[in-house]
Amino acid sequence: MTLSSGALAQQAAPAGDAKAADTRMCIGCHGIPGYHTAFPSVYHVPKIAGQQPGYIVSALKEYKSGARWHPSMRAIAGSLSEQDMANLAAYYGEPAAK
Repeated sequence: MTLSSGALAQQAAPAGDAKAADTRMCIGCHGIPGYHTAFPSVYHVPKIAGQQPGYIVSALKEYKSGARWHPSMRAIAGSLSEQDMANLAAYYGEPAAK
């Protein structure tokens, strides 16, 4: 059996659309400067605005797969499609992101 080069090629990541990003799940924690949460332990929640889009997508994929662990982030990332992740990364990766 022979595989065509098309079958071997990986699918490109979707392009993100900042205007299509649904930030409602993110802004409650990541949009508050200096925010700390107490679940599952007390820690500082990072502000993600201005972060590199590739890093955001990578982090979300790691939460979704379980490679990174946080119960809230695992649940949120688990509900996101690759397009959703790309859209959020495009939105938060913009310098003017809120």
